[in-house]
Amino acid sequence: MATANTTQTQAVDSLSSDELTAKAVHKRYEGLVMVRTKAIKGKGAWYWAHLEPMLIHNADTGLPKAVKLRCSLCDAVFSASNPSRTASEHLKRGTCPNFNSLAKPISSISPSSASLPSPSSHNRKRSSSSSVLEVSKAGVGVGSSSTSYQATPLAIVDPSRFQELATTAVSASVAGSYLPGQQHLVLSGGKEDLGALAMLEDSVKRLKSPKTSPGPALSKSQIDSALDFLADWVYESCGSVSFSSLEHPKFRAFLNQVGLPAFPRREFVGSRLDLKFEEVRAESEARIRDAMFFQVSSDGWKAKGFGEDNLVNLTVNLPNGTSLYRRAVFFSGAVPSKYAEEILWETITGICGNAVQQCVGIVADKFKAKALRNLENQNHWMVNLSCQFQGFTTLIKDFSKELPLFNTVADNCLKLANFVNNTNQIRNSFNKYHLQEYGHGGFLRVPLRDYEKLNNFEPYYTLIDDILNSARALQLVVLDESYKMILMEDPLAREVADMTREAQFWNELEAVHSLVKLIKEMAQEIETERPLVGQCLPLWDELRTKVKDWCSKFHIVEGPVEKVIEKRFKKNYHPAWAAAYILDPLYLIRDTSGKYLPPFKCLTSEQEKDVDKLITRLVSREEAHIALMELMKWRTEGLDPVYARAVQMKERDPITGKMRIANPQSSRLVWETYLTEFKSLGKVAVRLIFLHASSCGFKCNWSLLRWVCAHGQSRIGMERAQKVIFIAAHSKLERRDFSSDEEKDAELFALANGEDDVLNEVLVDTSSV
Repeated sequence: MATANTTQTQAVDSLSSDELTAKAVHKRYEGLVMVRTKAIKGKGAWYWAHLEPMLIHNADTGLPKAVKLRCSLCDAVFSASNPSRTASEHLKRGTCPNFNSLAKPISSISPSSASLPSPSSHNRKRSSSSSVLEVSKAGVGVGSSSTSYQATPLAIVDPSRFQELATTAVSASVAGSYLPGQQHLVLSGGKEDLGALAMLEDSVKRLKSPKTSPGPALSKSQIDSALDFLADWVYESCGSVSFSSLEHPKFRAFLNQVGLPAFPRREFVGSRLDLKFEEVRAESEARIRDAMFFQVSSDGWKAKGFGEDNLVNLTVNLPNGTSLYRRAVFFSGAVPSKYAEEILWETITGICGNAVQQCVGIVADKFKAKALRNLENQNHWMVNLSCQFQGFTTLIKDFSKELPLFNTVADNCLKLANFVNNTNQIRNSFNKYHLQEYGHGGFLRVPLRDYEKLNNFEPYYTLIDDILNSARALQLVVLDESYKMILMEDPLAREVADMTREAQFWNELEAVHSLVKLIKEMAQEIETERPLVGQCLPLWDELRTKVKDWCSKFHIVEGPVEKVIEKRFKKNYHPAWAAAYILDPLYLIRDTSGKYLPPFKCLTSEQEKDVDKLITRLVSREEAHIALMELMKWRTEGLDPVYARAVQMKERDPITGKMRIANPQSSRLVWETYLTEFKSLGKVAVRLIFLHASSCGFKCNWSLLRWVCAHGQSRIGMERAQKVIFIAAHSKLERRDFSSDEEKDAELFALANGEDDVLNEVLVDTSSV
C-alpha cells in the first residue's frame, strides 16, 4: 500500500514539474517575441529582423519543452539562450549563406581608415539613428573624406519608419563610392540621377551575389487556380474591371507580392474566354433541356435616348424559379416591331428547335400590341405578357400628360429654378443660406429641353425634390434685403416671392412628389421581387388603394386620377392575370365552412369570362369541355386545408425583414403531385402560374456598352463582348443579383455618409439626455 502511494506521489510531482517547465518555457518564448516585436519597430537590436523565436513541443505530452531561434534567411535553428552570440556567429561571420546578399548592419562594418565615435551607452535609440546619419555624411565626403565605408549603410532602424532617411543614405553612399573626393556630386540629370545611380549599384550587387527567394514559390497548379479565379472575376465584372488595368504597374506589383507571375491581358480575351464561354453555355443548355417548358424574357427594347445604343437581354425563365441568360442583341435607335418579332421567334427556335410548344410564352417591356400579340395569335399555346415594371413607370408619364396638377407644378418649379439660378445676386444668396441651413452649397437642377421631347418626368421629379429639400433656404432668400431690392425692379421676383409664400404651392409640390415617389417605390419593388403573373391583379389593387389614400390626404379629386390608372391597367392587362390568380393555390381564400376556395369573388364578370376563354385556348378542342368541368370542381371544392396552409406558409426574410412565402415552388408542385385528378386543368395550371410578370433581369455596365458603341463594327470585338456579357449575366442570375455595379457603388457612397449622419444623430441624442 505504501509503495503504491509513493508511486502516485512521484507521478504527481513529475506532472507538476513538467507543467512548471512548460510555463517557464512559454514565458521565455513570450519574452523573446516581445523583444523581437520592439526591435522590428526600431527599439532593439538589428539581428531580430532575421531571427524568429519558435516553441518546441514534447511529442508525448504536447507541452512546450524548449525555445529555439530560427533564421528566416536559411531556416537554420539555434538555441535561444544567447541571441546576441547567435547573431554574431551565424550572421556576422558569414555562416548564413543568404545574409551576405543583404545589406549588412552598421555594427558589422569596419571602417577603412577611421572609426566612428562610440555611442553613449545610455541612449541606444539615439545612437542608432545617429550612426546612419554619420555614415551617410562620411560617404559623400562631408567634413572629412578620410572617413569612408565600403558597404551600404542600411539597417539598424525600421525601414517603414525611416524610409526617407535610409533612401538618402543609400543615394549618398553610392555617390560617395564613385567620387569619394568630391564634396558635391554633379550629374547630368541633376539630383534625380542619385536614385538611378543607387539602382545601378544595387543591380551590380545582385548580379555579384544573387538573392535567393525567402519563401517557397507557388506550384503550377496553384498559379493556374489563381489565374482561373482572376479570369472569372474579370469576366463576371462585365466591364467594371478593364482588361487593360491588368497590366497596371500597381496590379503587377500586387501579383508579384503574392507570388504570382504577371499575366498579359491577351491571356483573358483569347482561348481562356472561349473555354469559359463554352463551359457556361453547356451548363445553361443542360438546365434548359431538363425543364419541360420555359418562358422567354426580353428586356431593353425601350429606347433610352436620342442616338444611344441599347442592349436587349434575352433570358429563359424555368418552372423551378431559376433564370438563365440566352443572348444579347445590340441596336441603335428605334426598332421596328417586325424585327423584334423575328428576334423573339429566332430565340425560341434556337432553344427548342421544332418543339416550339415547350415555350409557354414571352414577357417583354415593349411590343405588346404588335409583336407579342402576333406570336400569341399564331401559336395558341403561348401567353405573352407585358412587363409590369415598365407599366408602372409609364404610369408616371401618363399622369404628367393627363393631370393638370403635374403641368402646373412643373411650370412653377421651372420658373422658380430658372430665376434663382440665372440671377447672380439671388444665386449667391441662395448658396449662402443653403450652406447655413444644410451645411453645403446648393444648386437647383433644371431639366434640359430634350427631356420635354422624350416625355420623361424624371428630371422634373429631381427638380421638385431639390426645391422641397431647399424650402427653408428659399424662404430665407425671399426675406433677405438683397431680394427686396430686386423685388422693386423685377416683376418676376415679385411673382416668385408670392408663389413661395403660398401654402397651395408647397401643398401641390408635395402632392406630386408624393405620388411619383409612391409609384417609383412600387416599381422598384417589382424590379427587385420579380412577381409572377398571379400577383398582377393584387398589385394593381394595392396601387388603387394607395392612390385613393393619396387623394384623400392632399384633397385631390379621385375621378381623373382613377381614369388614368384604369386606362394604363387596360393597356397592360392580359387574361392570364385572372386565370393565374384563380389557379394559384397561393391566393385561395378560406370561407366560413373552412374550405380554401379560389377568389372568384374578387374578379369582375369580364375577368371571369377571360378565365374560361384562356383555359379553353390553352388546351386542345377535345379537352376544352373537360377543362371547364374541372374548373367548376376547383371553384366549389378548392384545395385541402392542410395543403393550402402549407402553400401559403410564410417566413421572415433575414435580410429585409419582410414576410415571404417559405416555398415559392409549392404552388406548382401541389398541382403536379396532389391535384392529379384535374388532368386537363392541371396542365394549364403548371404552365401558367410560374410565368414571370416582369422582364427585369441582368443589367450590363455602361463601361461595356460604351465600348460596344465605339467598336460595334468589329466582328471579333462584338463576339468577345457577347461572350463576356453571357458569362457575367449567367453568374449574376445564378446569384439572383439584379443590380448593376454602378448602382452598388452609388449606394455604397451614399451609405458611407448616411451611416456617419446616423451615428452623429445618435451621439447628439445621447449627449442631450
